[in-house]
Amino acid sequence: MSAVLVTRRLPGASVARLAAHHDVDLHAGELPLSHEELHERLEGKAGVVVLLGGRIDRAAIDAAGPSLKIIANVAVGYDNLDVAYAASKGIVCTNTPDVLTDATADLTWALILGITRRLGEGERMLRAGAWKGWGFDFMLGSGLGGKLLGIVGGGRIGRAVAMRAAAFGMRVGVSSRRDPQWPGVEFLPLERLIPSADILSLHVPLTPETRHLVDRTALTRMKRSAYLINTTRGAVVDEGALAWALKEHLIAGAALDVYEREPEVHPDLLGLENVLLSPHLGSATRETRTAMADLAIDNVLAVLGGHPALTPIR
Repeated sequence: MSAVLVTRRLPGASVARLAAHHDVDLHAGELPLSHEELHERLEGKAGVVVLLGGRIDRAAIDAAGPSLKIIANVAVGYDNLDVAYAASKGIVCTNTPDVLTDATADLTWALILGITRRLGEGERMLRAGAWKGWGFDFMLGSGLGGKLLGIVGGGRIGRAVAMRAAAFGMRVGVSSRRDPQWPGVEFLPLERLIPSADILSLHVPLTPETRHLVDRTALTRMKRSAYLINTTRGAVVDEGALAWALKEHLIAGAALDVYEREPEVHPDLLGLENVLLSPHLGSATRETRTAMADLAIDNVLAVLGGHPALTPIR
């Protein structure tokens, strides 16, 4: 039997399937392993199943040694892995695409509706006992019909968000490296999409090119009536710049599920009413998280069994 490190708790059935074929070193603590603990427990492992927040970088790969054959990331993004260095060592890296697309798209729409209809603000008022009763012009939000949903990123999740827009009567524009040719969706360069969109929703991976893609310059080019939605990676948005833009009412609002320094949130965002904050819930349904864990385990079993990975990162 080979030894496999699982860096965070997973559904029991998934871990049991892995344990039936390999020795499992499961970290069951609430907090992620420190770098030192991770490196120590990686030594001699043939595989590692890593979740968001766990970095398998060059140092971690070297700490594992020549026994490491697969790094299975339980996420669709993989900015926490040094994929190039792993490949140079003959190590397979995998992720979990497809299985979380619908859950994340649904959460994106929850954020869109929540911020445009001021649901977070309204609930806080009600819980604080400050609601004085119904009023004709009380807490007016923004409708969606006929407005432009701007999708930044032409991948699976961006497409799923775009395809749901028809239910709300929205037009859709998409900006990506190439025209994805989605039905009923207009392809627009980013420099046109940013000032045109009424809702700007981010669905790009975190890379050096996309870090702080939405900065002060981009925010000043958005409509004052526009809303920014981020369910991809926190560092795609400059949080300090966003807090400034929200304070100055340069945009109408923002809804975030991801943050630059999770679990920390920029302190200037916490006191603002025109931002809706959720704690990285994009794929957080029981069905989706189970499917993600199962796919990661399937990848480990395949590679350590001498077969190709189901979802290799290329």
